[in-house]
Amino acid sequence: MNLKLSGLMLLLLLFLNVTAQVDNNTTLMTIAGKPVTVGEFMSIYQKNNVKGEAIDKKSMDEYLDLFINFKLKVLQAEQLGLDTVSSFVKELDGYRDQLAKPYFTDEATLNRLVQEAYDRKKFDLRASHIFFKLKPEASPKDTLAALNKAVEARDKILKGARFEDVVLEYSEDPSAKDREATPQHPFMKGNKGDLGYFTVFDMVYPFESAAYNTEKGSISKPVRTDYGYHVVKVTDHIPALNEFVVAHLFLGFPKNATAADSAKVKARIDSLYLLLKGGAKFEDLVKTNSEDKGSSSRGGVLPKRGVNRLMPEFIAAISTIRSVGDFSAPVLTPGYGWHIIKLVELKPIGAFDEEKAELKQRVQKDSRAQQVTDAVLARIKTEYGFTENPKAKEEFYTLVTDSIFNGTWNSQAAASKYDVMFTIGKTSYTQKDFTRYLLSKQKKQEKKEIRLYVNSQYEAFLEEGILRYEDGFLEAKYPDFKALMKEYRDGILLFDLTDQKVWSKAIKDTTGLQDFYLKNKYNYMWGQRVEASIFTLKNPALSQKVKNFIKSNLKEDDILKEINSDTAKVLAIESGKFSKKDNRFVDTVAWVPGISNDIKITNGAVFVNIKRILKSEPKTLNEARGLITADYQNYLEKDWIRSLRAKYPVVVNREVLAKIK
Repeated sequence: MNLKLSGLMLLLLLFLNVTAQVDNNTTLMTIAGKPVTVGEFMSIYQKNNVKGEAIDKKSMDEYLDLFINFKLKVLQAEQLGLDTVSSFVKELDGYRDQLAKPYFTDEATLNRLVQEAYDRKKFDLRASHIFFKLKPEASPKDTLAALNKAVEARDKILKGARFEDVVLEYSEDPSAKDREATPQHPFMKGNKGDLGYFTVFDMVYPFESAAYNTEKGSISKPVRTDYGYHVVKVTDHIPALNEFVVAHLFLGFPKNATAADSAKVKARIDSLYLLLKGGAKFEDLVKTNSEDKGSSSRGGVLPKRGVNRLMPEFIAAISTIRSVGDFSAPVLTPGYGWHIIKLVELKPIGAFDEEKAELKQRVQKDSRAQQVTDAVLARIKTEYGFTENPKAKEEFYTLVTDSIFNGTWNSQAAASKYDVMFTIGKTSYTQKDFTRYLLSKQKKQEKKEIRLYVNSQYEAFLEEGILRYEDGFLEAKYPDFKALMKEYRDGILLFDLTDQKVWSKAIKDTTGLQDFYLKNKYNYMWGQRVEASIFTLKNPALSQKVKNFIKSNLKEDDILKEINSDTAKVLAIESGKFSKKDNRFVDTVAWVPGISNDIKITNGAVFVNIKRILKSEPKTLNEARGLITADYQNYLEKDWIRSLRAKYPVVVNREVLAKIK
C-alpha cells in the first residue's frame, strides 16, 4: 500500500473516530450563553487546515482561540446592528444569488447541451433558407398563415422544383433577391437564400438545430425562430476549421467588366498559380501583384475571422487545403474577382475536456439555457406539488388594455380579482399578485396582441414564483449551502467591524498612532548608518581634482558647477544617510570617515566620501509609518479582543473538546 493511500485511510479513520465519539450537534461551547456545536467548529476548522494533515492537539487549541475571537467579533457586530444595515443586506444578497445558482441548474440537461454543442462544433455547415417573417408575439391566425406558406414552399421543392426558384418566389429575406442600385447603395446581387458557412452558436438555436439535424442535400421541415419560419437546405457539411488564419493573392474585376476583361483576369491568376506551383514565394507574388492593398503589405494575411465572416467560396476553398503553408487553386468570388488562398495557421478543436468550460459558459448565456431552467421548474413542480387555474389567467385577456404598452394601464378593473392563479407547495399566487407584477413590468413598448402579451407575462410570473419558492427552502434542504451562507454572512460582518475597530481606525486615529509611537519608539531603531556622498564620474581623470575640491571644503553644488558645463554633465553626486544594503558603493568601502579609493565602473569611476558615522537612534514616525501602523493595528486588535473576552463569557466544554482531539 502506498504512503498516500495509507495517509488517506488514516485520515478517514480519524474522522470516523471523531464522529463516532462526538455528535456534530453536541454543544462544544457557549459564547454569551449561545451554544456553538461541534459540527460548526469542525467544519470551519477543517476548511482552514491543510487537507490530509492529521488533527494536531496543539494546533486545535490554537485554532480554538482564533475561533472564539472570531465568534466574539461577529456577536458584537450583531449587537451593533451591522447585520441590518442596507449595504450589508445588499452585499450578502449578491453573494447569495451567486452561491444559489448551482441549485437552480439541472446538471444532466446542461451536460447534454454542452456535449451537443461540442459535437456540433466539430463540423461547419453551409445552408440556404426560405424565410417567412413572423413576430414572436404573432397571433395564432398569422402564425398559421406563415406556417402554411412554409409547408407549401417545401412541398414544391419535394415535388421537384429547384430550391433557388422557390426562394425567389416565396422568401421574405431581402438579401435573397437582387436589389437594384439606388442613390443610397449600388446594385446588390441576391444570394438566393444562401447563408454561407456557420458553426455552433452562430445561428439562433432552433435554426442551428434544424440545420445540424438535416442531412447534406436534404430539406428540413419548417422551423420556428423568433424571426419567423424557415425551410432549411443543407448544402455542405465539412470538418470544422475552428480557428484559422489565411492569406490571399487577389485580382479584382475592373468596374463594368466585359467578358474579355474577366478572361484576362482569369488568365493572369492562372499564370500566378503556375508560378507558385513552380516554387515562387507566395509573399513576393502578393507584394507585386495583389490588388488588396489592405493585406498586400502583410503578405496577404487577413484578420482572423470565423467561418461565418468570410464568403462561402473562401471557406469551401480553405477546407480543401491539407496543410499549413499550402495554397488553393484560383477561387472565384462572384462580383469581386479571383483569389489564391494560403493557409497560414490552423488550430484544431481540442478534446472535450479542453473545450468543456468555454462551451458551458456559452450554453449558459445562450437561449438554449432555457431548457436547463425548464428542467429545474419541472423538478420543483413535481417535488412540491403544483396546481394551476387557467381561467384566472384568461380573465386578464379583457382586464388588460392597450394602455399597458404606453405604461399607463389602469388596474382598477383587476382590483377586485383575488382568485388563485397557481399554487406551488403551500404558497398560492393570486390575480392580485399578477396585477402587481404587470404594473411593475409595464412600459412604453411596441403594441402586441393582448392575449399573447398576457400569456408571455404570465409565464415569466409563473417561473419567478416557482423559483422564488424553491429559493426559500435552500438553507433547509442543503446543509452545505446553509453553512456557506453563514460563513459569508459572518465574514462580511467581521470584515466591516474589524475595519471600523482596527484597520481604518489605525490610519485615521493620528493622535492614537502618535501616542503608540512615543511609547514604543525604541522598538523602531535604525541600525548602523553613515552620512555619505557618492561621486560618479564619466571621466576618471577628473577624480583627483574633485577630491581636492572636497578636501578644500568646497560645497557640493559648487563642485558640480566647477566640473560640469552646460553641454557636458560628467559628474553626479548622491548624498544622504545610508544603512547596509541601501547602496552597493557605500557597502563596498570601509565605514570610516574620509574619501575612498576609486571604484571602476563601465565608462567611468565612483568614489565615496564618508562624512560621519551615525549613532543608532529611533526612526521617526514618518520614517517607519508603515511598520508602526501595522503594529498599532495589532495592538488595537488585541485590546479589542481583551474587551470582548471581558464583556462576553465564554465557556468551553473541555470534555467534548478532549474527545474531538
